[in-house]
Amino acid sequence: MTTLRRPHPAASRSTRRAACAALALTGLLATAACSGGSPPKQAGGAALTAEPAALSPSASGSSAGSGAASGSASGSAGAVVPLTPDVANQLDAAIKQVLNQTSTPGVIVGITTPDGSYQRAFGQADKSAGTPMSPDLNMRIGSETKTFTATGVLRLVDQGKVGLDDPVSKYVDGVPGGDKITIRQLAGMRSGLFPYTSDPNFVNALISDPNRVFTPDELLAYGYKHPANFPPGSKFQYSNSNYILLGKVIEKAGGEPVDQFLKDQVFSQAGLNGTVFPTDATFPDPHARGYTDQTPNGQTTDATDWNPSWAWSAGAVISNLTDLQNWSKSLATGSLLKQDTQSQRLKTQPTGDPGVGYGLGLFNNNGWIGHNGSLPGYETVAVYLPQSQATLVVLLNTDVPYRGSEPSSLFAKAITQIVSPKNVYSIPPVNNTASPSASSSGSASPSPSLSPSGSASSPASPGAPGSPSGAPSTVNA
Repeated sequence: MTTLRRPHPAASRSTRRAACAALALTGLLATAACSGGSPPKQAGGAALTAEPAALSPSASGSSAGSGAASGSASGSAGAVVPLTPDVANQLDAAIKQVLNQTSTPGVIVGITTPDGSYQRAFGQADKSAGTPMSPDLNMRIGSETKTFTATGVLRLVDQGKVGLDDPVSKYVDGVPGGDKITIRQLAGMRSGLFPYTSDPNFVNALISDPNRVFTPDELLAYGYKHPANFPPGSKFQYSNSNYILLGKVIEKAGGEPVDQFLKDQVFSQAGLNGTVFPTDATFPDPHARGYTDQTPNGQTTDATDWNPSWAWSAGAVISNLTDLQNWSKSLATGSLLKQDTQSQRLKTQPTGDPGVGYGLGLFNNNGWIGHNGSLPGYETVAVYLPQSQATLVVLLNTDVPYRGSEPSSLFAKAITQIVSPKNVYSIPPVNNTASPSASSSGSASPSPSLSPSGSASSPASPGAPGSPSGAPSTVNA
């Protein structure tokens, strides 16, 4: 909700940032201040078609009854404007403005409607080589992974192999309080389990050695060291621990590794030929380089080849613009699921962010259904507006926040203010002045990092115990 913000997709983030759930829902929210830098060069992108005809998901720990709208009714009276040449020019200008303002290296944007489409790339895919961004590049998508993992679980529900109200202890041993936590609560971010990506020891281990290979059990163990944050079902909190557990549920009930299961049961069934769940740091060509400041000294570095094992079924997937455009519609309309199962999936509950509700591995952000994602070096937003049959996909090669906001959220907001003014995608920035609380932090993502996505978590405090000065106290996915 990935923002729901990052460990973004998976999780939480830098000491100078707050990890959120934009899921980001990255999941849902954004992070703290971002470093400056000179604006990158602009590189024009490809293909624009338009027809001038009108067209006919964070604060962690927010309770179900809190004041935030679930988002289920927030898009009742909107439409996407015709994608005329004038509108395309407005989009070009708005995207370039956000690109320069946030010092984002490069961004890919795709908008599709029944009557036209807009597809452009701006900026640089590789800052060192000066390579322009291109719409055909593969990208790490962080917490957007959660949409695939949740779909895999729901496919097993439709096959009678998993029950949404089964306790997770039926499938996975050793989960603290696992006999009281249901599959539904894991998928809806309401388990209460502490997010492993907010554990200082995990953050130190990852940031000090980004090539380290983590097993799912090792990841969960970081979270299990902490008590639950609240009783199952009583609140919403974006936590990557939930989706690592769902990956293990898939392996137990599906009878094969989660990467193979998702390939067979989700990617292939949805016609996603360029989407992969990597089991190592392999990154299919062509791809953009990704840049992060989630480093021990806070300096921006190239995170392209960081091993994504730490995000696993919460944030490791790689995809591209074409696949995510197709997937956004499939996800929101439930093309791979029985009607009743999809109906349950779309029942969102409040996240604490106005207009953003979270369902089962997706959010409703003022009418836009989908998720976001964020992890070191990359961010994603992939959403669908049902009443206009419109999709929006944003892919960028940085996760460095701008004034407390995920840059992916800023792009999505600027775009939807133009194309769907009655349904504006919006995730509030993180409040940097909030008191840190390890017990209430969470991540991705939602977009996300939500993040992810991505993640819904409280701001992390600089110099958290066990972390080097300047190192992140949470990591997002």
